Amino acid sequence: MKIEKKWRLIPPIEASGKLQMSIDRWLFEQHEQGLTPPILRFYNWSKPTISLGYLQKKYPSHWHNLIWEKEPLDLVTRPTGGRAVLHQGDLTYMIVMPLDHRKTLAIYEDICTFLIQGWKTLDIVLEYGTGKRGYINNSSCFNTATVADLITADGSKLIGSAQRRGKRSILQHGSMVLSTDKKLFETVFNQVAPWNLTLKERLSKNYSQEDIIEVLTAAATEHFKIELITEPLSEREWEKISKINQKKFKNNV
Repeated sequence: MKIEKKWRLIPPIEASGKLQMSIDRWLFEQHEQGLTPPILRFYNWSKPTISLGYLQKKYPSHWHNLIWEKEPLDLVTRPTGGRAVLHQGDLTYMIVMPLDHRKTLAIYEDICTFLIQGWKTLDIVLEYGTGKRGYINNSSCFNTATVADLITADGSKLIGSAQRRGKRSILQHGSMVLSTDKKLFETVFNQVAPWNLTLKERLSKNYSQEDIIEVLTAAATEHFKIELITEPLSEREWEKISKINQKKFKNNV
């Protein structure tokens, strides 16, 4: 494989939804200004959280008061579009890369290819959804599978993705359903969960999350023809992100 470029790989971080969204927003803005290389990272949400799409204005008012296992669910707004996503037991991927002449769906398909290839290595076959723009009438991202999303042969949507386009860069991130609780999903959205088995339940072996990330990272390296340089967030970067977290999410939703 011929290496064409170098990307930064940020090691997994488990944190609140507000902080994770601040990180993604800041990394996107830095790349938009030409200050950082393309970036790949995977992360977890430290507590059950509902994330709203950037332009999603309508959602059930009772989401502000949902309780799960005696703790309130967090509610945050993503820097990307799409509809609401429940984060609980999932794994999120995030990519920031240069924006080119391609249309939105072509970029979705390109980025999602590394996920298809990675999960195929783990013996799970995924394909693009076929849903149209009717998703805008559904509060839940996972109850409609568009070409930006990945489903199994039985129609289960197990990876949902969203984008944010800038002038020079694109941010895409998505949620992979590893072990999300169906009961919580149905409580939040008042809809049947759109999967029979989660990704982890479909695995033929007992792979850890670290194993899964390693496979997906290798798939990204192969698909994008890149060299990934592991570089954690620096102390200075954490300081900058902390300011965004305090400022932009003080009154988040």
